[in-house]
Amino acid sequence: MLFGYQAADAVTTPRRLFALPRSTWRDYDAANISKGGGVFSRAAKAIPLSAEARRLLDLDKPEATPFEVVNAILKARTDLLWFGGIGTYIRSTEESDAEVGDRVNDAIRITGAQVRAKVIGAGANLGVTQRGRIEAARAGVRLNTDAIDNSAGVNTSDVEVNVKIALASAIRENRLSIEARNALLREMTDDVAALVLRNNYQQTLALSLAEGRRAEDVPFAQSFMHMLEAEGRLDRSVEFLPSDEILDERAKRGDGLTRPELAVLLASAKLALDDQIRASDVPDDPYFEVELTGYFPVAMRERFASDIAAHRLRREIIATQLSNAVINRAGPTVAARLASGSGFDPALMTRAYAAVRDSFGLHDLDTAIDALDGKIAGAMQLSLYRTVQDMALSQLAWFMRNAQLASGSLTEAIAVFKTGIGAVAANLDQCLRPGAALSRAARAEELVSTGIPRQLSRSIADLAALSSAPDIVLIAGITGKPVRAVAIAHFGSDDVLRIGALIAAAAHIPLADAYDRLAGFVTPASVCSIFESAVVRWA
Repeated sequence: MLFGYQAADAVTTPRRLFALPRSTWRDYDAANISKGGGVFSRAAKAIPLSAEARRLLDLDKPEATPFEVVNAILKARTDLLWFGGIGTYIRSTEESDAEVGDRVNDAIRITGAQVRAKVIGAGANLGVTQRGRIEAARAGVRLNTDAIDNSAGVNTSDVEVNVKIALASAIRENRLSIEARNALLREMTDDVAALVLRNNYQQTLALSLAEGRRAEDVPFAQSFMHMLEAEGRLDRSVEFLPSDEILDERAKRGDGLTRPELAVLLASAKLALDDQIRASDVPDDPYFEVELTGYFPVAMRERFASDIAAHRLRREIIATQLSNAVINRAGPTVAARLASGSGFDPALMTRAYAAVRDSFGLHDLDTAIDALDGKIAGAMQLSLYRTVQDMALSQLAWFMRNAQLASGSLTEAIAVFKTGIGAVAANLDQCLRPGAALSRAARAEELVSTGIPRQLSRSIADLAALSSAPDIVLIAGITGKPVRAVAIAHFGSDDVLRIGALIAAAAHIPLADAYDRLAGFVTPASVCSIFESAVVRWA
């Protein structure tokens, strides 16, 4: 075992060890370890503890057994506790060591409640039991499940296999030799890594956003688990997910599912939607060809475009890409949200998500927020992502009810709404009434003051007004009036009737049950739409 910190300039040691045919901890250069640290064998009878080690491990004695040292390391006050080897080191208070099934580490194992690290990360499997993870999370530790922490490896293998399948036809037709293929694979290493890291970035972001909504999302989480149970996709006892009664108690305390529990729900949501998309005609819609192309590295997209298009797993790839996109961006409980308001059609929801994302340019907004990593406070960055997610969630039901999104018409529908929403955005300065214009400007300046670029700040501030843009575009199409004229009528009627204030107030009403949630979908916006439709017809 090693304890202490590696010196900041000791980057050559890992490279040297990696280059060795085989290595042990005895090959580690102890000179690179911080003062008081060292490399010690777990087989030793006792380990001498320096003053620094005693402070770090809270062990007030000159020496300790290896078991005592490892146990103290697991309980250490530190930023990160990392598992990279074999063994289960943390269980829940309610579990016995016998239930864990790892007798080798019984003497050193701790409970989730005893963890004092801020974050637990893993490059191994089963370092913590699921109940141990939940207990640690409820104590304030930040951690995912093994499946989340190790998903990049699985993702990389999937991409590698699908790349080789795509290139197989070129090899069979003598358009590519094996040697050239292998050279291309090496060339695309960084591109594949970037695609995989991007997928995993979005997945962990989805968990962070879901964690931020955990209290308000309890009714949706319950409804979604009921849906999964009815389909035979979920057994809460097997996954250690809480009962409705336990969740109700958590909700009363302003709490909900922990991050490890949300990780299980996220995986279940993706698997369910993936199956539902595959069973539909969504993967055959020409609009989603871009999802297939985007799965592959840039170096392949043009040269091997026909091979990608003919991929024998094209439908499966498209379904996976879409299920990831929808659940990552709209959250694991999105199906329950939509089932509450407008019935649930997975294929229609997927098309509606694409329509919302591309009509409003939400992908570009998310990408701009991504670029703020390390530049603004994490809480502020998450609030920006949430604003974009709120926009997507608020528009999904509308597009499912009002847009013509059947197979074959998605491209046309998105073109109409994208153009119309763009026209509304371009005319906000002229269409907004003074009060709304001042609020929009104040919001933009508030964001700028926190270090957010001005253009992104303006785009985020525009979203409140643009939430009505689909209605404006729809009415413009029905009446034949210009979008700008309808927008003026809409924002004018909103100003006179104070519809916006009414909607904002309604959004803060606590939702006690499914009937309240259903009523939440019947918003005063529909009243405003009817009124403005009449106005533009008379104009």
